[in-house]
Amino acid sequence: MARVCSKEMFKRIVPVLGMVVCLFLVGCAVTPEEYNTLGIAYNDRGEHDKAILEYDRAVKASPLFAEAYYNRGRAYGSKREYDRAIRDFNKALEIWPLFSEAYNNRGAARGAMGQYELALSDFSRALELKPKYVQAYVNRGLVYYDKGQHEQAVSDYARALEINPKFAEAYCNRGAAYNAIEEYDKAILDFNRAIAINPKYAQAYYDRGRAYAVKDQHDAAISDYAKTLEIDKDFTKAYYYRGRAYGVKGEYDKAIADFSEVIALNAGDGEVYCNRGVAYAGKRQFDKAWEDVKKAVNLGHQIPSDFLAALRAASGKEG
Repeated sequence: MARVCSKEMFKRIVPVLGMVVCLFLVGCAVTPEEYNTLGIAYNDRGEHDKAILEYDRAVKASPLFAEAYYNRGRAYGSKREYDRAIRDFNKALEIWPLFSEAYNNRGAARGAMGQYELALSDFSRALELKPKYVQAYVNRGLVYYDKGQHEQAVSDYARALEINPKFAEAYCNRGAAYNAIEEYDKAILDFNRAIAINPKYAQAYYDRGRAYAVKDQHDAAISDYAKTLEIDKDFTKAYYYRGRAYGVKGEYDKAIADFSEVIALNAGDGEVYCNRGVAYAGKRQFDKAWEDVKKAVNLGHQIPSDFLAALRAASGKEG
């Protein structure tokens, strides 16, 4: 489906179109700033390779153009080419050491590569330069979360929300951190807030479903997983955890259907075969249960010993 241009993008694209017309009709020279602007327009449309070509032209024409290096780094980051992204952010910071956005984006690239301490240092430096930099707080919170430092993550998300109380991502991320420290009621409140701001926020519905499931509110969890899948039909984990919730409720046909959907999307996860095997056993379809157990074992998944014992006793087979 075609993407509708925002007003901001329209403002960027109109001068770019004028520049292109100028090039073709009269052959006028293009400035580094115009190459950079064209790169931004391509990047906004998700055409990262085309954007990179324009940024290449910008820095070739103006080797000290910090913003063009920064923008090219962002494009490489979107392509998950993090080493190249970091090199460009380094160059931007070499030219302009007070470039807070370059610190923030370099931190994001380092975080994606698992270089957590370097990432934290970059986010902290960005915040020294720009104390109300909301995205830097959120990004630092993500790294703290990945390091298992959930209290610090909660603190950073709270700071982001003090600055911008309408930031749905910060509510969702803080909710995930609350889930991790087993403060499920606080987590659910944050997911509620995220959804109120953005009713199409699939991740928030999914995370709230996980919190409900831990609280044994399986109907509420199933409803949230269904909403997640209504928004994003390829959200594999929502199928998986909805299948588990159906299994807990003894609705084995629905559980099997969801686990089968996960397998169709990713056939390499032994845990899913194991759970589908449990559901088949619940329906007393023991041959199918054993088939899934064998598939799970072949994929390296360790079958719980109590389930194996129960399956042997119920089926009268050893495997």
